[in-house]
Amino acid sequence: MPTGVALRDVREQLFDAAERVLLRDGPSVLTSRAVTTEAGVAKGVLHRHFADFDAFLAEFVRDRVGRMDPQVAALRESAGTGTVAGNLTDALIGLFGSAAVAIVALITFRDELRARLRHTWPAGVPVLTEAVTMIEGYLGAERELGRIASDAEVEMLAPTLIGTAHLLFADRTGPAPERDSVRKMVTTVLAGAVR
Repeated sequence: MPTGVALRDVREQLFDAAERVLLRDGPSVLTSRAVTTEAGVAKGVLHRHFADFDAFLAEFVRDRVGRMDPQVAALRESAGTGTVAGNLTDALIGLFGSAAVAIVALITFRDELRARLRHTWPAGVPVLTEAVTMIEGYLGAERELGRIASDAEVEMLAPTLIGTAHLLFADRTGPAPERDSVRKMVTTVLAGAVR
């Protein structure tokens, strides 16, 4: 790209390029050069907008976690409609069908990135922590509506669902689990809780 040409929405362009590289090639190939090449910009562009590559990655993760907000709202609004298992199955497929699994691998792969993210998320892995909060909020709403047992421990069910779903989706190179497999996992975890 010639110098002096204004780039519109350069941060978003770089974040989208990082996601494509991460999904296609994995965290070990995600470098500033790979991102700028994928984005079609000069390498210096990234460093003009971010202090270093780990600062870029931290902002990338925060941006992608922020994109979960519509999913959180949609799941919360589904409380009282459809079936609990169906709503959770859809939410988990949507969550883990996105870049979430690859971002977990990236955070695990890069110590400095993990350290920077601790300022925002003192515990847990950001994408998974937000997902647990999303599921817990939904289950709490269903419990208030009487579709989940009043004594159901949603604080335990939510991380169990997220952890088990993560295991189902963890192999980025293989086919995604079938909907029936995800639904079976959800119904098994919730067996004693759903009314």
